[in-house]
Formats: sequence, structure tokens, C-alpha cells
Amino acid sequence: MSKSELEALIESKLPTYHKGDIVNGTILEIRPQVVLVDIGYKSEGVIPVSEFEDEEIEVGDQIEVLLESLENDEGLVVLSKEKAAHKQNWDKIVGVYRDGGLVKGKVKSVVKGGLMVNVGVEAFLPGSQVDIIPPKDLNEYLGKVYEFKIVKVNDERKNIVLSRREVIEAERSEQRQRFLETVKIGDKVEGQVKNITDFGAFVDLNGMDGLLHITDMSWGRVNHPSEVLHIGQSLEVLILEVDRDKERVSLGLKQMSDNPWADIERKYPIGMHVKGRVTKLLAYGAFVEIERGVEGLVHVSELSWVKRITRPSDVLTLDQEIEAVVLNISVEEQKISLGVRQLDSNPWEAIEARFPVGTVITGAVRNLTPYGAFVALEEGIDGMIHVSDMSWTRKINHPSEVLKKGDVVEARVLNIDKENQRVSLGIKQLENDPWESIDERFKVGDLVSGQVAKIASFGAFVNLDGDIDGLIHISQLREDHVERVKDVIKVGDSIQARVIKVDKIERRIGLSIKAVSYDPEQLRRETASFETLRAGDMVGLEQAFNLAALQSEEWSPSENN
Repeated sequence: MSKSELEALIESKLPTYHKGDIVNGTILEIRPQVVLVDIGYKSEGVIPVSEFEDEEIEVGDQIEVLLESLENDEGLVVLSKEKAAHKQNWDKIVGVYRDGGLVKGKVKSVVKGGLMVNVGVEAFLPGSQVDIIPPKDLNEYLGKVYEFKIVKVNDERKNIVLSRREVIEAERSEQRQRFLETVKIGDKVEGQVKNITDFGAFVDLNGMDGLLHITDMSWGRVNHPSEVLHIGQSLEVLILEVDRDKERVSLGLKQMSDNPWADIERKYPIGMHVKGRVTKLLAYGAFVEIERGVEGLVHVSELSWVKRITRPSDVLTLDQEIEAVVLNISVEEQKISLGVRQLDSNPWEAIEARFPVGTVITGAVRNLTPYGAFVALEEGIDGMIHVSDMSWTRKINHPSEVLKKGDVVEARVLNIDKENQRVSLGIKQLENDPWESIDERFKVGDLVSGQVAKIASFGAFVNLDGDIDGLIHISQLREDHVERVKDVIKVGDSIQARVIKVDKIERRIGLSIKAVSYDPEQLRRETASFETLRAGDMVGLEQAFNLAALQSEEWSPSENN
């Protein structure tokens, strides 16, 4: 028999091998770069040693390998242990996918859009399918083993997509059903805060989400659930309501303790002194916690009898311990009104004894307003001098014409209103009213001198001796017609004029420049003519000054400066 015939005979006796087959082999030799394996073929097979990195192997070990090539350049069979395992695992995965089963896998790496998982073969887990709540950091899953549902298999591209979320949702669905079948109103259950909203918090009751409404968190005031709870917090709650059809459960936290408002009127009778902690500062007042779940409001007006406090934060701070007095209780609205100023006596109670009407006081001007000046009587108590009570003879349009802040003045107490906490003062009342004897000082026909104090469209006001103003009507400036007063006379001018009208009741003195040189008969006729002026032509001093304040032409030295 020839050599070629012998080789043919030997080959005919060998098993038939095909590329891609998975066969059994025996490790013959372990070299630095490759491992030699006998698969019963005429040549040994080689596998890169890198495929055994995570394994301890010895000569003689039996392994399954995939036949990649029957012969390489060196005449050896090319084998792969990894590809054999991958092909076997792929077939298993496809079988599990068809059966709708679950697979276990280990998270290997973070990639764009999700995680890569080793389930025997490499599979992709999208970020949206990692958990019910999308995780903030995917790195926390690295190296961990979970069960997954296979949601997609692409046999051509050898791609597998997994979902852990569907596994969790299925488990939670079973847990919800078991929970709803057994739970009843009044049960106490353990849970963990899962999510917080403006209106409440969702609590995970081992697969069942229950709603803890903000109104059921505390017997006291809660502005936002985050003031009471935080995500991940464990707590015990009471079952308030169960809707098995809609799978909804309402929870209560405050119901785990007695309602402190039940006997609040007995515990805190009106007038009682209490101590508490400032929990919130608002524009209108401060909330003070006097016991857990019970807060009272100190309105800004109840902070001081005398100090003008515009904001509670000017005198109080958060978490400050303070004392207060119970003023009022509304059990239905769960409200308690507190007062701090009631800890001291009300200085307004005895104000009339300290400052009787008619008393002359001395004080510093604390503030000016368009209608008057406030004068300090004592710490925290001011009296007000109205502009109409600053002078008998002058029309004061603004208190700054007479006073400035910081001036020390004398004034007489005119009136006290304890209920509204007001004291009325007057400066002009320190002297007698000069208009009571005005007809003795000024008579029709008298020649007088003065200085122009104000100008209006209808005339000019002249300051006469004794700080009394007289009015020169525009018709009395000169003989011929005058269009505009300021074309003839200016503020500050010194003039001579003749008295043509004295009205004690209306408190007005009419003056005339053109009548300065009149003889008695001319003066009589002018006076008679002046008496016939229409009301709009000759006005009383009160009305004249009011009109002057509205005239665009009018100006005075104080305004010019």
C-alpha cells in the first residue's frame, strides 16, 4: 500500500469536522501564547491563552471549543473556547426570550444611553429600563448582579436588549395585589418616602405607593412637605383610606399621635403666658411653636405698644425662644393669636394722666409729613401738630415752612384719642388768636406796609405787621387793567397799600395799592366797589391759599430755593 493510500485510509477513519462546529477537546500543552488542544483530528488545535485569563487550567482538562478553521499557516486547527461559550449561551438566551423567562447578568460597563451587561453574552440595558425611577448615576450599578427580562433579540446582528424595570414592575404588581388583599383602614404600616410634591409625598409600602397628603403630615402648619420629610426617609403611617378598584391608598402621619387641638382651650386659656420657638417670619407676623403641632401667630401690631415695627424680622429671628400671651383661640380654624406687647403695661392706658389736654409740652420734631409734624412726647409716643394748628394768621401748605426735623418745639395738647393712639398738638394755641381783635389793629382806610409773600393768578398776599396776611386782588394793583400779577409785583417786594376791607369772621384783609393816594371820597367808592366783587374775584384767606397752592404761576422763596 502506498503512502498516499495509507493517508487516505487514515483520513477516512477520522471524524468529519466542519467550520463552526462545537466539539470536545483535551488540553495537551500550555504555552506562553497558545494552548494546544486535541480534538481527535489529524492536527492539534490552538487557542490563544488570553481566552483563559479568568480560569485555572491544567494539561488533561476537558473543554468545549468552536472550530474556526481546519488548518492555519502552520497546519494547526484554529479553535476558540470563548466563541463556543458565546454560541451556546446565545442559543440559551434565544430560548429564554421565546419562553418569556428571566436571565441573570452582571453589569460590566457604562456606555452611551445605558449599561452593558454580561448574561453569558453581551447585552444592552437602556438607562430608561434600569429602574422605575431613572437613576441619576449609572456608575452605582457597576459590578452588581440582577435579573433581567429580554425585550429584544436581533439574531443577525447578535444584539440583545434587556429591561430590569419590567422585572421590578412585575414584582411590585404582585406585591400591590397582596397588599391590597390584606390591608384595612386603621392599619399601621412601614414605608419609605419615594417622592415629594407640593401637595404631599408618595410613600413606598413594599411595592404599593400610598399618598400622604400635606394636610395629614402634622397637626401644625406645614408650608411644604419638604419641611417634614425627605426622600428615602423611613416612617410609620396609618392607613386612612383604601380604594382597591383604583389601587389607591391614603396615608396619615399626624394621626399616629393625639390631636393637640382637641383640648387646646383648656391647655392654653386666654391670658396665659406661654413660651415658644419662632418658626416662620412673614411680613404680617411671626409664627411661634408652643408645642409640637401647635403654632400661634404674633401679628406685627402685637409686638410693641409704642415702637413702629414694620417687619417682624426687625425684632425677631428664626428659632428664637420668646414669651408671649394668649390673646384668642379658634379651635375650628386651629388658630391661636399671641401677643408680645401684652407682657408689658400699655403706656396709652394712662396717657391722659401724663399729658392732660391743655398741657404745654416740649419735644423734638421726629418726622414731617405733608399734613403735619410728629413731635416726640416720650419713648415711642408722638403727638402730631397739624398744619392748620401751626399759625393763626398764615396758611401753612407744608410743615417744612415752619419746622424742620430735629427742631425742639413747644406745643399744647389739644386732644387725646386712646383707642386710635393719637395725640393732637397745636403751636398756635400757645398764643391768643390775633383775629379776635383784628378790627382794633386794622381799619378801612389805614395805610400799611408789608412784604409780598406769595403770588397767585388772582392776586398777591402781603405779610403785614403781626405776621398777618392781606390780599391785594389783581384789580387793586393799579388803575389800568393787569393781565398777570407777576408783571406788576414780585415775591419779596416791599409795598405800601391801603386797607379797603376787614372781615373778622372770614379772617381776611383786603388791600389796595392803587388806593394809596385816594382821598376819602375816592376810597369810599373803591371800598363799595370792592364789596360788590363776585365770590370768585375776592376770596377768603383760607380759600385763597388753597387756590394759590394749585396755581402754576404761584411761587415762593422756599420753593424757589
